Amino acid sequence: MKRRLRLLPVFAVFLFYGCTLMEPIPEEPFYGKGIVTIKFLQVNDVYEIAPLQGGKYGGMARVAYVRDSIKERNPNTFLFMAGDFLNPSLLGNLKKDGERIKGKQMIEVMNTMDFDLVTFGNHEFDLSEEELQKRLNESRFPWVSSNVRHVTPDGTKRPFETKLEMGYEPISDYKTLFVKDSLGNEVRFGFIGLTLDSNPKDYVHYGNVYKEAKRAYELVYPKVDFVIGLTHLTIDQDHQLAKELPEIPLIMGGHEHVSNLEREGNTVIAKADANAISMYIHTLVYNLRTQVLYINSKIMYLDEKVPFQSNVDRVVKKWNEVMETELSKVVPNTKQVIYTPKTPLDGTDSANRSIQTNLGDKVTQAMAFAYNNNVDAALVNGGSFRVDDMLSGNLTSVDIFRVLPFGGSVLKVDIKGDLLKKVLDYGASQQGNGAYLQRHNISVNAKGEWLIGNRPIYSNRTYTIALSDFLLKGLDIPFLTENTPGIVRVYEPKEEELGFDIRKTVIAYLKTI
Repeated sequence: MKRRLRLLPVFAVFLFYGCTLMEPIPEEPFYGKGIVTIKFLQVNDVYEIAPLQGGKYGGMARVAYVRDSIKERNPNTFLFMAGDFLNPSLLGNLKKDGERIKGKQMIEVMNTMDFDLVTFGNHEFDLSEEELQKRLNESRFPWVSSNVRHVTPDGTKRPFETKLEMGYEPISDYKTLFVKDSLGNEVRFGFIGLTLDSNPKDYVHYGNVYKEAKRAYELVYPKVDFVIGLTHLTIDQDHQLAKELPEIPLIMGGHEHVSNLEREGNTVIAKADANAISMYIHTLVYNLRTQVLYINSKIMYLDEKVPFQSNVDRVVKKWNEVMETELSKVVPNTKQVIYTPKTPLDGTDSANRSIQTNLGDKVTQAMAFAYNNNVDAALVNGGSFRVDDMLSGNLTSVDIFRVLPFGGSVLKVDIKGDLLKKVLDYGASQQGNGAYLQRHNISVNAKGEWLIGNRPIYSNRTYTIALSDFLLKGLDIPFLTENTPGIVRVYEPKEEELGFDIRKTVIAYLKTI
């Protein structure tokens, strides 16, 4: 109680001074005089260890270079990952030594980078229970999670664990770190980690975000000077979290894939662009005497001007060689140019989950091509495009595998018009999410009616649609499975047929245009 009472004046002053987005504060560290400068470097939603667009943007070796450069000037520098890094990626879905890589490449890179703290994203749980445990055991950096629990075979809910030389260490509800000023005075800061419940798995339990956040906050608060949120939530959930815990000065978040810097009350909420196209640099200046915290958050874009850190770059190149070797077993001549778009193909998540894109056009046209265009239309969920990049220049088969790392087949589905309209309505309602549908030969007229070609869709008519197999699993579209009334017939292509692998379908189509 004494600790909490002592800190109340801090936040009273903090309400007046702290956490302004454009607060002019010194960039150089201060020592002595009871003032400490701390640097928090944030990335989130990083699926590719190598840079994008032919090396122009992103890349973990660039993140490492920035961290090393800043830490050389200020040893009080920390690197954080706000979830989503083990999956999905093209490399992660390939096999090495007969086993799916499934994030092993990212763990090795992040171990080399010496991350200070990470939390779970929803895509960490794309991995099987066994795969995730292997990645946890391989990681040499700490994890934090306040609301995620491991459900064991007997139904027990307990923290996930990482294996040590002597036993296992549970992933904690909170973490504490500290720095010292030149006089030896400590500034201690705590972290809570939170993950949205969008990826249900039998071996994962998601506790209520706000209830568990408050519980973890109450545990760590008496031990530290301030508490930071490391989250993988929607932006709306981050705002609500800031309302529930207004004394949190900074939330380093992920999930949306698009950089964002917002405020909720006195809390700064920051999210960087996916795949380390950008990173956030948070400068925190803490006055131990007055207990006032200043925060300045700046985004840094990682382009060709930023060098690679050599140690990390060596690890990245090693894994790129693995990718080339494994892909060559599936697609001969991976370096062969298959298509050169006149206009860059928009593979960004924000676009493909919100509007019809030229990449969506090409993929769905290819799906119809798989059946010699003897279908009425084609549909694929925008969330299956995982490249989050603009595709320009000479494209190879590797680029298509990056776009569609999950693969899957192209089904030929006979579907009643009333169900088809329901599917299209649902896809349109999911604008901004992965269930948004990219379409071929389907449009909307001025009255808001769905058309195939230029004709309305009739409820009682049966239409033949080229459909990605994922859409019939009841995941993105909960009511749509092979057994849904209105599904008349489903044809699954054989291994020797073009539609068996959507990636080979797209590659074959692009070679013809």
